[in-house]
Amino acid sequence: MDNGQYVDGSIYFYAPDKGAPIFFAVAFAISGIYHVYQCISYKSWRLTGFYVSCAVLFSGGFIVREMGAYDYGNLVKYIVSVCLIYAAPPILELANYNILGRILYYVPYHSPIHPGRVITTFAFISSIVEALNGNGAAYSANQSLPQSKQDIGRALLKAALLIQIVVIALFLLLAAVFHRRCVRAGIESDKLRNSLYTLYASTALLTARTIYRIVEYWSVANLHFGPGFDPMSISPIIRYERYFYVFEASLMLINHCMMNLRHPRKYLPKSTKTYLAKDGQEVTGPGYKDPRHFLATVVDPFDLIGLIKGRGKETPFWEQDTGGAGSGSVGNGVPASRNKDDPEAA
Repeated sequence: MDNGQYVDGSIYFYAPDKGAPIFFAVAFAISGIYHVYQCISYKSWRLTGFYVSCAVLFSGGFIVREMGAYDYGNLVKYIVSVCLIYAAPPILELANYNILGRILYYVPYHSPIHPGRVITTFAFISSIVEALNGNGAAYSANQSLPQSKQDIGRALLKAALLIQIVVIALFLLLAAVFHRRCVRAGIESDKLRNSLYTLYASTALLTARTIYRIVEYWSVANLHFGPGFDPMSISPIIRYERYFYVFEASLMLINHCMMNLRHPRKYLPKSTKTYLAKDGQEVTGPGYKDPRHFLATVVDPFDLIGLIKGRGKETPFWEQDTGGAGSGSVGNGVPASRNKDDPEAA
């Protein structure tokens, strides 16, 4: 029974529940297998393949946590489970960045940024967060290390969590600016609304989880274990396992299952070249092109250098020739393919 009392010899503070890890390991595995099926069915590996990776990490983490529940003094099992479970949520955030990019491709003329730059820019930042998360979790969980290195681990984790909050805020700002532009332009599309609302819900779940982790680590940041230390002075968020299962495991499982039920490909076309024309019809055009080197797109996603030099002032593909998106042509006299009349258009 989780009563908030310290259990002698436990690295977790409490004696971990033996049933919950099995449930979550199986639940994430089922969701992951369904995501594999959906990736194959929708041919959406590039769009939602991240969910498969996350399911593997979560399932593996809870399997090791189950092993640790029978051996809660084993440091290696504890470190492995913490690292695996900590590594998954940033990848879920990366999946959201990828989905937002696809949404921006769908209505390119209201995108504040080149849609393809969303994933590269946020992936670069997420790689930093992942590195901080992994090293921080390993250092802070390893109680055999000197206190100075454990403190470094906690500092790395706090930095990673704070960066995640900042990135989430920037991500939401980007999505909100795009959404506001669409609303002001009077764009009526159930596909667009559903994909954005699902993205907002997923981001809310991830934000709640991140806030929980920040509160958790701040609550133990100034604790120093030693003679005379009272375990009951530790925050309840550490002493009770239920908080972990409510604000980490459950929220992330809800996010996973929500994406199964409201899969992005139910609302977004397969091809990034298919976009919503200004007359409300889906059109297949030439798509976005960025002649810059890949590294340049990562460092300067908004092409500020191009703005200064006057580069990129050519007519957008959705406005070429006789009006672009609403005219039935996509430039150079090439007719646009409207998905309404083309059942094979993805």
